[in-house]
Amino acid sequence: MTQHSPHLHRQLGLLGLAATGICSMIGASIYVVPFMIQRNVPGIGPYVLPAFLFAAIPAIFAALAYSILASAMPRAGGSYLYASRAIHPYWGFVASFSQWFGLSIVIGVIAYVVVPFFRDMAVALEWNGLADWISQDTVRVSLSLILLWLFAGINMLGVKSYERTLIPLMILMFVLGAVVIFSGLSFSTDDFIHALGEKDGRTIELYDSTFNWTTFLSAAAILFSSFIGFDAIAQAGGEAKNPTKNLPRAIGIAILGVGFFYFAFTYAVYHAVPWQFVAAESQVKDITAAGLLSYLLPAGLGVVILLGAAIALLNDLPAMILSVSRLVFSWAEDGIFPKKLSVIHPKFHSPYLAILLSGMVSTVGILGSHFAGDFFLGIDIMVTSMLVNFLLMCLAVAFLPKRNPALAKEIKLFKHPIGQRMIAVLGTVFLTAFLLIHVSKDLTAKVSAWYFHSTWVWLMVMGLASLLFYFRWKKLQKNDPDLQKRFSTLPQD
Repeated sequence: MTQHSPHLHRQLGLLGLAATGICSMIGASIYVVPFMIQRNVPGIGPYVLPAFLFAAIPAIFAALAYSILASAMPRAGGSYLYASRAIHPYWGFVASFSQWFGLSIVIGVIAYVVVPFFRDMAVALEWNGLADWISQDTVRVSLSLILLWLFAGINMLGVKSYERTLIPLMILMFVLGAVVIFSGLSFSTDDFIHALGEKDGRTIELYDSTFNWTTFLSAAAILFSSFIGFDAIAQAGGEAKNPTKNLPRAIGIAILGVGFFYFAFTYAVYHAVPWQFVAAESQVKDITAAGLLSYLLPAGLGVVILLGAAIALLNDLPAMILSVSRLVFSWAEDGIFPKKLSVIHPKFHSPYLAILLSGMVSTVGILGSHFAGDFFLGIDIMVTSMLVNFLLMCLAVAFLPKRNPALAKEIKLFKHPIGQRMIAVLGTVFLTAFLLIHVSKDLTAKVSAWYFHSTWVWLMVMGLASLLFYFRWKKLQKNDPDLQKRFSTLPQD
C-alpha cells in the first residue's frame, strides 16, 4: 500500500549532501573523460589540464549562483524551483527538464562505461576467457542494465539506505584514488616506454603538439562536464537538515574537494603515461586511467586501482538518480507533471515512481551508447543541457530581486545586490561563450547521421518538453485561480 504525500523527510546531513555532490562529480569525469578527450577533441595533446583549469571558471560562477539560490529556496527540485520562482515557470521547466534529460541519459552512459573496467580487471588477472565474455555486446549491455537498476532500487529504499551506501563507497573511492596519484607520480614517461616495450613489444613516437585556441576551447567545453554534479546537492534540498546553511556548504566542499582531487589525479596519470600514447590508444578503444597505469604496476596493485575506478563510476549512479528523481517529484508537486509522480512510499519515504521514470530514461542512455558506438554522444547531450541549466541559474540570480522580492530577502549568501549582480553577469558571459563553443563544435563535427549531433537531439527533446509544458500550463490556468501565487511561493515543507 502507498499513499500520496507532498513531503520528503529531512534526513540528509552535511556529509551526505557533500557526498551526493562529490560522487556525482567524480567518476567518468576523472577516470575516463580526461583521456578519452584525446579522441573527441583530436589535437588537444598535452593541454588537457590547462583546459580543465579554464573550464573551472564558469563552473565556479554556476556554483555561486546555485549557493545563493539554495540559501533562499531550500526545497526539492533545485534548478526547477529556482528558475520558476525567479524568472518564469516555463524557464524553470526548461532549465530542469534539460538537466533531467541530460543527466538521466548520462546515468545510462556511466552504467555502460563502467563495464570495461571489469574487463580490464579480468585482463590484469589473466582471466582472458572472462575478459572476452565481458567484451561481448549483449553481456556489456546486460551488465549495464543490472547495475543501473540495482542503484535505482537502493534509492527506492530511501535516503537512509542511500546514505549508508554512498558514504562508505566515497571514502573507499578517495583512498583508492590516492593510490593512483601516488603510483602516477612514482613513475616517469621513460618507465612507461620501457614497460610497454617489455609487455607488448611496442614503441611510442614522441612528437610535439601545436597549441590551437579552437581545439583548446572545444576541450574546455567538454571538460566542463567534470564539474557537473554539485547541482545534485540542490535537488536534495527537501531532504537536507539545516538546509539554508548546509546546502551552500556542501556545494563549496564538493567543488573544492573534487577540483583539487581532479588536478592531482590527472597530472599524476599524464606524468607517467605519455600523452602521445593516450591519444593513439583512444582512437582504437575506450581507455581509462586505471588501464593506462596497469602497464607500470604489478597485477595485484593494478587490479586494486581498477576496482577503485569502478567504484568511482558506480558512485555516480545513486547520487545522480537521487538528483533527477527529485526534479520529477518537484514538477509533479507543482502540477507540471501528473500528480501521481509525487507519490511517496509510506515506509521508505522515497518518490519511487519518479525514480522509476528516471531509470527508464537512463535505460535509453545505455542503449543509445551501445548503438551509437561512442559514449561521448551522451556526454555531449549532458554538457549542452547543463550549460543551459547553469546559464539560467545565473539569470535567476539576476531576476530574483525584481521578479520575487519576498524570496530575494531570504538569501543568506552574498546578500549585497552588487555582489549578486557581478556573479550573475560574469557567469552569464562565460556560460554563454562555452555554450556557443560547444554547439559550434557539435554542429561542425562529421557524423554518419543527423541524430549523432547532440544539439539536434537536445533541441528535439526540448521542443517536445515545451509542448508538454504548454498543454499542462493551459490546464493549470483553467483549474487553478491562484496559479500566480503558487508559482511565486515555495512548496510546503
